[in-house]
Amino acid sequence: MPPELPFLPFALPDTGEEEIAEVSEAIRSGWITTGPKAKRFERDFGMFLGDTQLHCMAVNSATAGLHLALEALGVGPGDEVITTTHTFTATAEVVRYLGADVVLVDVDWRTLCIDVRQLEAAITTRTKAVIPVHYAGLSADMTTLMAIACKHGLKVVEDAAHALPTTSDGRLVGTLDSDITVFSFYANKTISTGEGGMVVTRDTSLAERIKVMRLHGINRDAFDRFRSTKPAWYYEVIAPGFKYNMTDIAAGMGIAQLAKLPRFVARRQYLAERYGERLASLPLLLPALPPPGEIHAWHLYVIRLTEDATISRDALIQALSDKGIGTSVHYIPLHRQPYWRDRYGLNAQMFPHSEAAYQRMLSIPLFTAMDDSDQDRVIAALYELLS
Repeated sequence: MPPELPFLPFALPDTGEEEIAEVSEAIRSGWITTGPKAKRFERDFGMFLGDTQLHCMAVNSATAGLHLALEALGVGPGDEVITTTHTFTATAEVVRYLGADVVLVDVDWRTLCIDVRQLEAAITTRTKAVIPVHYAGLSADMTTLMAIACKHGLKVVEDAAHALPTTSDGRLVGTLDSDITVFSFYANKTISTGEGGMVVTRDTSLAERIKVMRLHGINRDAFDRFRSTKPAWYYEVIAPGFKYNMTDIAAGMGIAQLAKLPRFVARRQYLAERYGERLASLPLLLPALPPPGEIHAWHLYVIRLTEDATISRDALIQALSDKGIGTSVHYIPLHRQPYWRDRYGLNAQMFPHSEAAYQRMLSIPLFTAMDDSDQDRVIAALYELLS
C-alpha cells in the first residue's frame, strides 16, 4: 500500500526565515510591545497602498479595528448600522459594543457581497453607517454603494478582512472614498501577524481619535512617551479607551509578510485559475470572477454544489476529511446564529441568497504554501466524489 498522505489543511500560514529574523530582532531589541517595528509596519503598509494621504494604524485584530472605526465615527445608542448577514459575527458585534443596532441585508447571489439594492431599501432615519464586506477577496460594488451612502449621508467602513490586495474600479481597497477601511492579519489571511489588523483612513481627525482610543485613551502612545524629551512618566487620559495596540513582535512578522505579498497574491491567483479550469465540468458553482482588469485577493476559494450534485454539502465535507483534505464553511450566516436571530427576529426566508448559498457551500484549500500536487489531491478527490 502507498504511504498515507499527510492531512492537507484548509489554510496554512506561509512563513520562513524572514519572519523569524524580524521577530527575533524585536525580541533582542528589548522593545516587544508597540514600538519601532509597529511604526515601520504602518509606514510600509501605506507605501504598499501607494497613497501618501493615508493614515495607517496597526491594531491587535480587525475586530478591534472595526470597533475603533465606528467609535471614531460617533456610532452609538439609537443608531443603526447596515451590514450583510453573510459574514463572521465580528462585523456585526462591534456595532453592539457601542449600543447601536445592526440591520442585516442579503447578499448578491453570484458575488456573495452585500446586495446594494437591499442596502438602499434598509435605510431608515436611524441609519448612521454601512459596513460592506469584500467577501473572499472580491470587492463589493463600491461605486454603487458609495453613491447610495453619499445620497443618504451615511458613513462607510469597509470590512476588508479578506481584501488585501483587492481592487475596485482600478483602485486598491484601502484607497477608495470610504471613511475607514479595516484589514485583518489573522492566521489564514493573505498576510498574517498571527493576530492583528490595520485601520486606514485619509481623515486626520478620525485617525487622531483612533490613535487615542487604541491605547487607553492616552493622548499619545507609549512609543512617543518613551521617545519624548519631556518627562517619560507623564501622560493624560482624555477618553475611556481600549487596549488594541499591536506589539512589535507581531509587527515584525507583518513587515516580512508584507514584503512577500506580491508573490503571495500571484500564487493565489495561479491556484484560483487552476481550480477554475479543472473544476469547471463538475456540478459546482465556482466563485465569481472579478471584472476585467481588477484584482481578486483570493483569500478564499468557495465552491457551491449545484442542484444536480448527488452528494450533500455536509457529506462532501466529511468525505474530503476522510481523504485527508480540510475544508471550512464561510459562513454560517448571522441570521442563523441564536443571538442575532433572537434579538432581531430573523429567519431564513428573509435572506434567500445567503441561506441558499450556505446550504451548498464549502471553502476548499487555497494557501500559498500548497504546491501543485496538493491542489491535484483536492481536484482528484472532488472528481471522485462528484462525478
